[in-house]
Amino acid sequence: MAAHRNAAGWRDRQHHRPRARGQRYRFHQASARLAAVQPRGRGHHPRGRAFRAAPRPLAPARAVRRPFAIAYEDEHLLVVDKAAGLVVHPASGHRQGTLAQLLAGSAAGGESQRAGIVHRLDRDTSGLLVVARSEDVHRMLQHALRRRLIQREYLALVQGTPPARSGTIDAPIGRDAQLRTRMIVGGSRPREARTHFTLELALAAASLLRVRLETGRTHQIRVHLSAIGHPVCGDPEYGTSGLFGLERQFLHSARLAFDHPVTHARVDVSSPLPEDLARALRRAEEGR
Repeated sequence: MAAHRNAAGWRDRQHHRPRARGQRYRFHQASARLAAVQPRGRGHHPRGRAFRAAPRPLAPARAVRRPFAIAYEDEHLLVVDKAAGLVVHPASGHRQGTLAQLLAGSAAGGESQRAGIVHRLDRDTSGLLVVARSEDVHRMLQHALRRRLIQREYLALVQGTPPARSGTIDAPIGRDAQLRTRMIVGGSRPREARTHFTLELALAAASLLRVRLETGRTHQIRVHLSAIGHPVCGDPEYGTSGLFGLERQFLHSARLAFDHPVTHARVDVSSPLPEDLARALRRAEEGR
């Protein structure tokens, strides 16, 4: 079968090409509603290029070996590129060696004891998160997050191919009453949750999605994609572990964009796939 590079730079095999644009799909699964939407125009998303930001960018991550890099930094905030396996905040079973503690013990963290981390990533999710260097900036960024003014985009390799090129999953998420560490659609004390996705690449057994969070519930992307029948590859909790040689879920926080709370300039930071996920994607393309 013929293969070519699409506008995003990914190969798309003809026999696994998704249905034509403009078609609409609705289906119900585990109380989740998937509504296909018209994809936005070409060039909307950056494709692996270096971040751009109006505040002054600093040099790459410092030479000290640590499980994160500093992707952007100024006197008010920084954007951290977190490695998989690093816990963000201390919790039961993870009291030491967290990102918050590492930042608090360095000059990067600023005056906040919690290092001003504005949002979380799961331990085995890699990529970008924003950190405030003062309590005032932390409050302003949290306010922007609540107002959904911080754009958060992820790359996720999922099993199968969704029936539409893009869509919205609108389904509340709560805790599983039987297993408190697990989240489900519905569940105990569910809260509003909304996830948008766009198909980047369709393969024989998997698809690469660009996912945008409108809300930020615990495990939201993993729960929502599993609920519509396309779990994240390598996810031991909501999908199948070990696919394509993965040792963790294929989920990467690839882009953060927001208006700077102090200077009001646009901050737009991108992170490429780490090597373990890039290697898994190559294996998925090769069908092994």
